[in-house]
Amino acid sequence: MQIRRSKGVCALTMTAAAAAAMGVLAPWSVPFGPIPVSLCTLLIYLMAYIMGWKQAFTAVLVYVLMGAAGLPVFSGFTGGLGVLAGPTGGFVLGYLPMSALCALTVKKASKPRGVQLGGMLGATGVLYLLGTVWYCAQAQVGVWGGVAVCVLPFLPGDGVKMLAALIVGPALNDRMARAGLLDR
Repeated sequence: MQIRRSKGVCALTMTAAAAAAMGVLAPWSVPFGPIPVSLCTLLIYLMAYIMGWKQAFTAVLVYVLMGAAGLPVFSGFTGGLGVLAGPTGGFVLGYLPMSALCALTVKKASKPRGVQLGGMLGATGVLYLLGTVWYCAQAQVGVWGGVAVCVLPFLPGDGVKMLAALIVGPALNDRMARAGLLDR
């Protein structure tokens, strides 16, 4: 007996699984000054290989709404609107455009790796911009102080995450497509 897969059910399940994965990974962050390090950006890079931009955006939106509702899914097992309004809120909200932009440029694993990397770099740049501006406004520091705290310490780690996604992402896309879980 063969089970018929519904594209809508499969997409909904993947969206829910991605939101849940963010909710599980983000709390296990490493305090690194006022802005913690988490694996959320790596997950967003990988989501770009298996989801369209609307699906990736929706997964991140569900994650943000879970945290806004008070579930402890943000870094350090925190949640609530206070976290979103605080100094790191711009980064959490910045995951939304990051996920859409990344998925728009990375989705097709057959694109040259340079295009995929460029998409990740651009999307991460938007995340840094939103998060840093938000942090500067909340912490009342200047632009260069914000860059020193919100960008420079994270460049090496995000570079490693991008390289990992460039290696794992196409293989993940290929395996999921062969399993009939993705549209090609």
